[in-house]
Amino acid sequence: MRGRLLATALVLALASSANGQTTASPAPVTAPPKVPAGMQYLYGSGEGAAISRQAWRGVVGFARQQTRYRPRNSVVLAAGTTLAAPGFVPCGRKPLAAVFDVDETVLLNIGAEYDQAAGTPYSGARWNEWERTGAGFAAETPGAVEALGALRKMGVTVIFNTNRVIENADGSEKTIEQAGLGRAKYFPEPGHWREQTLYLAKSTSDEDKKKDGRRATIAAHYCVILMGGDQLGDFSDLFNQPAPPAPAPAVRRAATGLPLIAKKWGAGWFVLPNPVYGSGLAGTLDQVFPDHHWPPVAGAEK
Repeated sequence: MRGRLLATALVLALASSANGQTTASPAPVTAPPKVPAGMQYLYGSGEGAAISRQAWRGVVGFARQQTRYRPRNSVVLAAGTTLAAPGFVPCGRKPLAAVFDVDETVLLNIGAEYDQAAGTPYSGARWNEWERTGAGFAAETPGAVEALGALRKMGVTVIFNTNRVIENADGSEKTIEQAGLGRAKYFPEPGHWREQTLYLAKSTSDEDKKKDGRRATIAAHYCVILMGGDQLGDFSDLFNQPAPPAPAPAVRRAATGLPLIAKKWGAGWFVLPNPVYGSGLAGTLDQVFPDHHWPPVAGAEK
């Protein structure tokens, strides 16, 4: 009996094959890649967009105040000062400017982050390609276009200071401009400070990614009334100096609350949200929660 059943099954299979029909196995169901929580928040959520618009609204309001009552000092730290005892570059009669980081400050790198969220691991080579060819695949941070436009109408020069590299200047100029953020122009030779609105890193080395030198160059020609960024290094490289043996996250957090520095947040220094990457994403369990180890009441339900 068993032999007859096997033979019948074989005949049916051959007949099906002869008729050009095969019984296909169901295709395996592949779950879509899970979007990291930080990307969900920054690139997809209404909350992230609202915080961005809130920051840009603060930028415009502060700029109006500064243009009405011209400040004596820039918001750029003077060379040789410290976060504990900061000094700022004098303004004199220099024209007014506002200085912004680019990536995840005025610009959302949605194309590159989609590529990574879909499964392509981050690499320096991949990012370099993005800098060269990302124009048209990035978007402005919510509120940025309107805010930068308002600053320019006030007579404030908008300057971009980014760690994108010089060799990709053309691609970065196009990416910024095609996102609707206005003119971004880099000049490789000195002497064009009136026309230059884009400052870039020489390379991706840690030393070249420091921004204080570029900030000093800008502040030598402009009264910088405000700065915006998503990392503490967008305001001063002093935030990134190690101070062992204290945990780096705790040191950096404490530095933001130093008396004269604390007064700058929202009043010359404006931070945009970035839970996706950067120096803010650091810290072990004990570093993040050094003094708040809650002991539940004995016998409480777990």
